[in-house]
Amino acid sequence: MTDWDLIWRSQDEIRTVVDAALGECIWNLCYSQERNAIELELTKHLDEETVSALCSQFSTPADYDGEGKNGTKFVFFI
Repeated sequence: MTDWDLIWRSQDEIRTVVDAALGECIWNLCYSQERNAIELELTKHLDEETVSALCSQFSTPADYDGEGKNGTKFVFFI
């Protein structure tokens, strides 16, 4: 069973961290049932050092998921 409350709280936290660290630059933030994960794509392409620094600020483990059409992508497995 999907815990939607956990997903929504996690998305709120992700948005808060990104906004504080980088400003408003979220292109897409959604839950993927196929991956059982929250996917994040930014409107910016980040360098490796910035990706690492951003990942360390989330309480939910974040993984770099490559570069998308619009910017850097992250995945949060929950």
